[in-house]
Amino acid sequence: MSDKDKLLQTNKKAYFNYEILETLECGIELVGSEVKSMRANRFSFQDSWVKVESGSLYLINFTIEPYKESSIFNHKRNRERRLLAHKQEVKRLRRKVEEKGLTLVVTKIYIKGNLIKAEVAVARGRNLVNKKNVIKDRDIKRDIAREIKNKNY
Repeated sequence: MSDKDKLLQTNKKAYFNYEILETLECGIELVGSEVKSMRANRFSFQDSWVKVESGSLYLINFTIEPYKESSIFNHKRNRERRLLAHKQEVKRLRRKVEEKGLTLVVTKIYIKGNLIKAEVAVARGRNLVNKKNVIKDRDIKRDIAREIKNKNY
């Protein structure tokens, strides 16, 4: 993601529940009313994930709210959306997911030029102990930053 891209949303839950190993930029196959809803930031990552099927990537459980100014021929809220990636990248991701028990999650949605892009990450699930360590480290960093800020004044 470059400086000119406009970040729409970040999947904070994915960063907390998973250890991100590798990322990949993909396009999303959308219909017109979905694009307008996403530009209005009316979508949700709630329990979304990516599956590899028949040589393509599909985004599952990704909710895009219907565009209220659209006609009666609006899009479905939770349909499977195809992610656009090169064949070799899809094959590589399929091998990683099948061999090592990893999963694919969407971490960011952003606008690049006129296109809406998704950042897909190869991730490994964290257990409860790791999640507690992440919270502890975050709290320590916050306390240190607060102390540095107070000492400078």
